[in-house]
Amino acid sequence: MLRIFHGNITLNIIITIKTMKKIEIKAEQFFELLRLKDTSMWAIFSQMIDGEEKEMIFLDSENKILFNYILPDNQEKLEEDRIKFSKEFAEKHAHLN
Repeated sequence: MLRIFHGNITLNIIITIKTMKKIEIKAEQFFELLRLKDTSMWAIFSQMIDGEEKEMIFLDSENKILFNYILPDNQEKLEEDRIKFSKEFAEKHAHLN
C-alpha cells in the first residue's frame, strides 16, 4: 500500500503488480508444425486464451529473439489482432511485388 499525504488529506493507494506469463517458442519448429498440421497460428493462439495475457517470444535456432507477440486475454482482441496482421501483411507483400 502506498500512502500519500497532502496537508490534512491522506490518500491510500493499493498497487497490484502482476507478472505476465512468458512463453518461448522456437519459431522454425512452430511454423513447421503449423504447416504439417495444416492449421493457422491464429487457431493455435485461440486455443491458448485463458483470460490472462501472455508474452509469446519467438526464438531462432540460436535462441535469439526474432519477435514477440502479446497474446490477448480474450477472443475478440485476438480477432482484432488477426485482422490487423492480415492487412499489414498484405500491404507489405504488395510492396514486394
